[in-house]
Amino acid sequence: LLFLMRVILLTIGILWGLISEAEELLVIASPDVPAATISMQQLADIYALRKTTWSNQTQIVPVNRESDSDARKEFAGSVFGSTPQDLAELWDKLRFQGKQPPLTQISDQAVLGFVRNVPGAIGYIRADEIPTGVKVLLRLP
Repeated sequence: LLFLMRVILLTIGILWGLISEAEELLVIASPDVPAATISMQQLADIYALRKTTWSNQTQIVPVNRESDSDARKEFAGSVFGSTPQDLAELWDKLRFQGKQPPLTQISDQAVLGFVRNVPGAIGYIRADEIPTGVKVLLRLP
């Protein structure tokens, strides 16, 4: 009985750790972006470089976190059901077609600053706090 209780407690601890690791992400955009919300499909089209302008014809400037960041892994999994490596392969192929892959920033604060100051920019950050000076278009669980 004692052994069974230890196994149950260990299992609960592992599951709790996995749940707490995955944090919600916010998809943020420059204040001048005409959209108030965005669908998962639209977001995927932007990051797969299939959608390149907003409805007001402003160029979309997507920005990523670095490929080994937890935020990028969660984003790739939530939006594309894939890994950052799979997306890097896609962007490498698109680069040969003359398309520029999303820019990369090294922290949530860098993404926030970039999106806040670059017209048409869109990115994602952890939902630790509500950002100012940008639009929140979507929450990713």
